[in-house]
Amino acid sequence: MLVIPVKEGENIERALKRYKKKYDRTGVMRELRGRKEFVKPSVTNRQDKIKAAYKQRMQSLEM
Repeated sequence: MLVIPVKEGENIERALKRYKKKYDRTGVMRELRGRKEFVKPSVTNRQDKIKAAYKQRMQSLEM
């Protein structure tokens, strides 16, 4: 459970913004979306390889 201490006189929008940022960092929604359907390990490995190749290509283009 996330606890966000609200200081006296603090704007509620600011506290909500801190809560949302903290919630995003936990990765709960990402995990829920990932568990929605089963993805075979071979598919996951293939996607990881494609991402790695893309990153490497982009880094080589920067130089």
